[in-house]
Formats: sequence, C-alpha cells, structure tokens
Amino acid sequence: MPASWNLEDLDRTLLSFEKIQGEINYKKARDSLRNLVQNLDLTPRERTGIESEIDQLATLLDKLDRAVVQIAAFGMVGRGKSSVLNALLGRDIFEAGPLHGVTRTVERANWKVTRETLGDSEAEIERVILSGVGNSSIQLIDTPGIDEIKGEAREALARDIAKQADLILFVVAGDLTQVEYKALSQLREVGKPMLLVFNKTDQYPEADRLLIYRKIRDERVRQLLSPEEIVMVAAAPLVAKAVRQPDGCLTMTRDRAQPQIQDLKLKILEILHREGKSLVALNTLLYADEANEQIVRRKLAIREEAADRLIWQGTTIKAIAIALNPVSVIDLLTGAAIDVALILALSKLYGIAMTQPAALSLLQKIAIGMGGIGASELLAALGLSGLKGVLGLSIPATGGGSLAPYVSIAIAQASVAGVSSYAIGQITKTYLARGASWGPDGPKAAISRILNSLDETSILNRLKDELNAKLAGR
Repeated sequence: MPASWNLEDLDRTLLSFEKIQGEINYKKARDSLRNLVQNLDLTPRERTGIESEIDQLATLLDKLDRAVVQIAAFGMVGRGKSSVLNALLGRDIFEAGPLHGVTRTVERANWKVTRETLGDSEAEIERVILSGVGNSSIQLIDTPGIDEIKGEAREALARDIAKQADLILFVVAGDLTQVEYKALSQLREVGKPMLLVFNKTDQYPEADRLLIYRKIRDERVRQLLSPEEIVMVAAAPLVAKAVRQPDGCLTMTRDRAQPQIQDLKLKILEILHREGKSLVALNTLLYADEANEQIVRRKLAIREEAADRLIWQGTTIKAIAIALNPVSVIDLLTGAAIDVALILALSKLYGIAMTQPAALSLLQKIAIGMGGIGASELLAALGLSGLKGVLGLSIPATGGGSLAPYVSIAIAQASVAGVSSYAIGQITKTYLARGASWGPDGPKAAISRILNSLDETSILNRLKDELNAKLAGR
C-alpha cells in the first residue's frame, strides 16, 4: 500500500470493489434469468397447471430489469408495522389496523399504493412502490398481523412474501410471545437479511426499555439474530402536552411527536449500500430457482408419460416384427433399426438434438452396458429364428400341425426382443431426462440401476398377451 494512503482511501477502494462486484452479480443474475425465461421449452399441455410459476419467473425478470428492492414488514396486530413503514416513508400512506376490502390502487407523483391478495392464503398485503433513479424502485410491503390468520395460511403468507422480499423487518413492541418467536424462526429459515424492530420504545421508562432489549438480544433471539440485527425505534411516539381549557383549567393530551426512526433508516441504508444489487440478484435467483424446479418437475412428469407410451409402442412394434420375420439376420437388423428410431423419437421428445449416427452410437453403448439382456436377445434371435424358420416351412407339409409350435417360438423370441427394447427405451429416457448425461457414476452404473428396477416377468406377460392378440387377429 502506498505511504500516502490512509484508512479512508482503503474504505473507498473496498466500497468501489463491492460496487463493481455487485454490478457483475446483478448482470449475471439478470442474464441467467432471462435465458431461463426465454428457453422454457414447454408444450401447451406442460404449461397447464404451472401458469403461476411461469408468471413468477417473468415477474422476477421484470424486477431485475427495473432494479426493484422489496422490503417486507411482519408482526402481530398492534405492534406498529404500518407505523414503522409510514415513518420510513415520512408520510402516512399505509393504513393502520387490519386490511379489508378489494384490491385498490392509489397513485401520487412519485409513489403508488396497491392492495392485493396473495396466493391461496387469501390474505391481503399492501404494497407501496417508490420510484427511484431511472426505472428503479423500492417497494415497501405491509402484511396482515401474524395472529390475524390461522396457522397454515400464516405460514404460507410468510413463506411467499419472505421469498420475494430482499429485506425483512420483523416488528415487535416488547418481549416476544410464543407466536412471534415461531413466526420469526420460520422467516429466519428462508435465509433472507432480517432486522428485528423493537417499536414503541417511547412507552417504556428507559430502564425497562433496556431490560426488555437485553432480554430479547441475550435470551429470546440469541440463536436467530445478531445484536447488530436488532434496532429500537418509536415509529409514532406520543408526548404529553398541557392544554389550557376556556375555563382556565389545564388538561393533559397526548400528541404525536417526530418518529424516532433514524437508527432503522441507517441500518437499511447500510444493508442496501453494502449488499444492494448482489442482495437483490441472489434473492431473485433463489426464488426463481424454486419456481423453475416446479416447472421442470411438471415438464419431466408429462414428458415421462409420453416417453413411456413411446417406449411401449417401440417395444410392441419390435416384438411383432421379430415374431413375424423368420430370417435371423433380418431380425437383428430390423430390431436395431427400431431401437434407433425409438432413441431418435425420445430425443425429439426431450428436446435434445441427435443424429442417426449418434443414436446408433448410444444404442451400442447401452447394448454393451446391458450385458446379459443383449446377449439373451442375440442368442434368441440366432437360435429361435432358425427353429422358427424350419417350423414355418413345414407348416404346409404337416397340414398346419407345426403352426402351434411356430407361434409359441415366435412369441418367445419376440418377448425376449421386446424386453430388450423396453430396457433400451427406459435407459435412453433416463439419459435424456438428465440432459444427455449418465450422471456422476457413469453409464454402467446408471444402466445397472435401471435394469435392476425393471420387472422382466411383468413386461414378458404383458408382451405375450399383446402378441397373442395381434397374431390371433392376423
């Protein structure tokens, strides 16, 4: 470090580095989310039932594009959540008390108020949007009292809001109750930055105020929050004032004084200044990742159903082709062609580009990994095809007497080939569902797990029933 540098220079350098890093993180998050939204690759059927998750991703991308910071307040009724938010704003915008009525929107020069129902909980939140530089904005979100709504709905509301929020304010007005501690613990699990706001400190003598503060800090939330995350405020303090009546008597009234909110403002500004864009980027991606997981699960579940139908179609087509063809070499070539066609159809279903040579190469890898089943199919094709051919030729000479053995051998040979094709299809499906990857254990381990999970007896019986029906109908 140059001799002329001092600690202020170092602080400025570190802050400059943090700002640059924050911009980099923010850009990466925005690009990643935009790429995710633009490449969802969902069919109309796959979109059904997950419209809200898709909308969430679009909303989150819009949040990053517009540099929106969301701060949500939680607390029990009467703790002063709305008063704390109003004090931060410097004007009475949030309504005190429970929220009722329909969604509304109120707009002013540089702020907008909306009331909306969140998710399935039917709980209403109130959101104030403050315009910033360019398209940026800060949103302050007021939620119903945590004791206003019942257990499951309360947990759902807290979970949904906390996932969206970049900073959580948990407002209390004294020592914590069991309901408050439980709600605080649930919010802490979300992993977002949080400040515990001890409000209404003006209503306590100084000694009592400090005693309650220490009890909260050292006993109640010691495992959940650090002392730096606890702030004392008086959002709507009342002061006694003597008023002389017309008859000359003095009466005491209580009027609102200036909010004592400066410490909370400084804490919020410190968090936003220090972590700002990185914080928003991380929180947005965490929430987006959960929404995307639900979308992926839905997509894979539907595609797995379609893949299973394709696999069974390929299995029965191969089995019938093998059953009807008496020439062993043609059996093998036909079976391989059907397996390649199945692999190509599955790759198209999963949106993974694959050429015919690539599909053939994958089939070879699977055949090697399958070992026993592949060898059984080869032996069946070579051995049973010859016997089937002899029986087929002798049908006229025997007056149809060799027809029953011929059909029996054809079904046996076709069943072996069908089980093999079914296994190939299931292995291919798993490989493609993983994004054309075998996973960390490699192809042999992956193939072995799938083969061990297959019920060959069930597949054979199902195949035999279908083949009997098909051959009997010829």
